[in-house]
Amino acid sequence: MTLQARLLLLSRDESWLHTMGDELDRLGMRTLIAREPDAAYAALADLPIEAVLVDETGQGDWKDIEPQLRAACSPRRIPVILMRHDDDYRVPDGWDMVFTRQAHPQQIVVSIEHLVRACIAEEEYDTRRETFNADLQDLEIVLENQDPLAILSIGQPDPEYLAITHSLREKGVDVTAALSSYSAFDYLHDKTFDAVLLWGGDQPSESLSIAAGMRRNTRLYHTPVLLRLNKLVEVDLGNAFMRGVNDIANPNAKVGEIADRLVRLARTHRRQLTIRKTLENMRHHAEMDKGTGLFGRDLFAAHLARLSKAATERHRTLSICVLKIAETPDVARARSRKMLDKAVPQIGSMVARLVRAEDSGGRLSNDVFALALPATSLDAARSVGERISAVVSCTAFDSGQGKPPYVVEFIVGAAQIQDGEPAAAALTRAAAAVGNPDREAV
Repeated sequence: MTLQARLLLLSRDESWLHTMGDELDRLGMRTLIAREPDAAYAALADLPIEAVLVDETGQGDWKDIEPQLRAACSPRRIPVILMRHDDDYRVPDGWDMVFTRQAHPQQIVVSIEHLVRACIAEEEYDTRRETFNADLQDLEIVLENQDPLAILSIGQPDPEYLAITHSLREKGVDVTAALSSYSAFDYLHDKTFDAVLLWGGDQPSESLSIAAGMRRNTRLYHTPVLLRLNKLVEVDLGNAFMRGVNDIANPNAKVGEIADRLVRLARTHRRQLTIRKTLENMRHHAEMDKGTGLFGRDLFAAHLARLSKAATERHRTLSICVLKIAETPDVARARSRKMLDKAVPQIGSMVARLVRAEDSGGRLSNDVFALALPATSLDAARSVGERISAVVSCTAFDSGQGKPPYVVEFIVGAAQIQDGEPAAAALTRAAAAVGNPDREAV
């Protein structure tokens, strides 16, 4: 099976195209090459490209290239990233991220994955508004939050610290300084930050420990972290990204570049966090199932139909996962004592909280739940169902009358909607798998 390209590289520099393409392909980010804007527009219109990386070489001749790239793939949303070669080049605000030629390929991949998920969340926001048939202008105001961006700077004072702080404050950013990990986590506990700047210092392992600690905290998990490396210190970049760093400023990065990337990280994170909160708040909409925060059966069917139509228009994959409570002896006894009915709202609430905000969970019946997973492959959808099943099966539910608690297990079925296939047919295929546990999810 041929792997589908996810990233479009646009440049007139043959050497850069092939070098960058080979590096990104090696990291699993399949690329496609375009040498002129018209070729890029055609590829974006016809193929499910998820992001575009534009090399600055020749970019001066491509007027308004950034908005035209976005328009070419509409209604699909994509991040558009600039690879800069001239350190003195003044970058317009429209680009989602800007890198210099020293950027590590893994750094680019991490940034793209983060930005793509933000775009998918925005698409779900648009589709969910249609499902609720609401204008929701008040939500638009929330999305355009004008409060100053807040960035936490962690580490011992560096000669560059004042310069970066001054540059950030010129951009209207509120900067807070923490000199140690202890004070840093105090600040992180008391205030919400849009991004964190870690000073590598002489021992970057300490900074990486802070990043890893943030990733172990559910509230801080998505907060972007930029690591500023000291000129005299080397660090394993792969390990840094694995520990939770989102971006790395190499020793040659200048103050303006670091400030610019921090602001772009912070803006993206704030908008993504706001959209996710908005999607979560929609679970309390009057049309949602009150006991669980899930879509009811009819509302889920209507939303799934819109998601399927939107997925076709956006060239996105869409998968469905069905979770059915397994009829184990424990469940049969709980059902006979009417205790299962009392547990179902709690189970449904767990399902709703165990999926991403951009995923849509539905309660099809008392024993069956369904998930609509945009931009998700069949294998990934199956993994989501199995993960939720594993978490729920570790929870003990009350049996009443002094009886021992019981556990609930799910039978998982999954299906990926095929080209031209009605959403109802894919849902039926996923449901068929849970009706026959020996059958492979398809």
